[in-house]
Amino acid sequence: MKIGELSKRTGVSVRMLRYYEAEGLLKPERTESGYRDYDLKEVRTVERIKLLGAGGMTLPTILQFLSCVRGEGPIFEPCDELRVTLRQQIRLVEEKTEKLAQNRQVLTSFLTEIGEN
Repeated sequence: MKIGELSKRTGVSVRMLRYYEAEGLLKPERTESGYRDYDLKEVRTVERIKLLGAGGMTLPTILQFLSCVRGEGPIFEPCDELRVTLRQQIRLVEEKTEKLAQNRQVLTSFLTEIGEN
């Protein structure tokens, strides 16, 4: 399939798909005329990128993850050495959550000070 169809199937813009390719996340075949030729493997890869991105992972971390994927489903099991990365990602999310709670408290106190509830 061409890049436009991959974009429609995955909901990811053509520009972002080209960026994924430039970053090494996608490796489509090329037709004789030089067009990118994507198959269902790339659809699964894009879905996995979206899933990992929704978890707050950066593209370099996702690239590390994708090189170690087992299974064909959208939910997959990483190799053992990436379990550490998952734990680190969870800690980062917890830290961000704590910071957001602190920010909320500061904003709430501002509202209280000016007589708003």
